Amino acid sequence: MIPFAKGHGLGNDYIVLEQKSLPGPLTTAAIRRICDRNYGVGSDGILLLAPTSRADFGLRIFNPDGSEAEKSGNGLRIFAKYLWDHGHAKQPTFTVDTQGGVVECLLEVRAGRVNFVTVEMGRATFRAAEIPMTGTGDAVNLPLRLADGTQVTITAVSVGNPHCVVFVDHLDERECRRLGPLIEEHPVFPNRTNVQFARVAARDTVDILIWERGAGYTLASGSSSCGAASAAVKNGRCDHGRVRVRMPGGELVIHVRPDWSLRLEGPVEEVCTGTLAREFVEAYVTGERW
Repeated sequence: MIPFAKGHGLGNDYIVLEQKSLPGPLTTAAIRRICDRNYGVGSDGILLLAPTSRADFGLRIFNPDGSEAEKSGNGLRIFAKYLWDHGHAKQPTFTVDTQGGVVECLLEVRAGRVNFVTVEMGRATFRAAEIPMTGTGDAVNLPLRLADGTQVTITAVSVGNPHCVVFVDHLDERECRRLGPLIEEHPVFPNRTNVQFARVAARDTVDILIWERGAGYTLASGSSSCGAASAAVKNGRCDHGRVRVRMPGGELVIHVRPDWSLRLEGPVEEVCTGTLAREFVEAYVTGERW
């Protein structure tokens, strides 16, 4: 049997598994099946507790299409809560090793449980390695022509994983769903990218819609909030310091410091715990159904 926990950050949900509980490698087919909302548990991804020598805990993050993500702000908060609630973490501050770098998590513990987590997300950069650029300037306010002929202006930013921010006057979910995949898979992003459509509401407030790499339209995203807040400050639309990022799933607070280091603050909830059924595990091990 494989135990799991499921949690969410503002409607962005993940399943937590432990590598030591798996009978074999977590295959692409298995990830897709587990994340499927009809044939599996259903989620926006999988968080895998894995061994590491670089931090207190190791984390691998998988998108529902089976691809691996470097970092996830919501995923880190869900993972941090899991570590505390399930007895792995003994102190409310610890480090987590991700493919996008080592981050620090600080838990707010009330009555022995965690419902709010702060994550030091690292530094934002605007010359993301994923983008083949020429010249010496930052990847800010760049024109990009999409496959359907639409032209958008983008700011590319990396917070340990790649993001592409498009500032707009009005947010439109249909446009997010239409243009998001075209930007995600644009040839200028050989590793694909996360996409945010952003409207600045005030010097400290940004509203966004999210098209997440490997997951699609998403109610909320911690790393996307970091990317959008950083891009808003970089473009002079917001000020350094505390930036509220509002999404369909709720609100996160991002602190954008003058050195471009980022702190993310937000709520987290655990939804359920359980075990994958025997026949489900057998299919996962043998691949007979997948």
